[in-house]
Amino acid sequence: MEPLAYVGAATCALSMMAAAWGVTKLWTTIITTVGRNPQVKKDVDIYGWAGFAAIEAIALYALVIALIMLTGGGE
Repeated sequence: MEPLAYVGAATCALSMMAAAWGVTKLWTTIITTVGRNPQVKKDVDIYGWAGFAAIEAIALYALVIALIMLTGGGE
């Protein structure tokens, strides 16, 4: 296995870490928003789940790419 595959997988791990930070930021913002104005819960909830799905998809794509690199999928 190429040593650079590990470097690529580590780079993918960094993008997964950024996605985890994004999910954390999203949920804390939603909690703060609903805490200040409970009437907007329905409106904010839909956008929150859509944002969560988009951020989580980025992390899953990075995981798949990292696994492909580590297993030598392109050879």
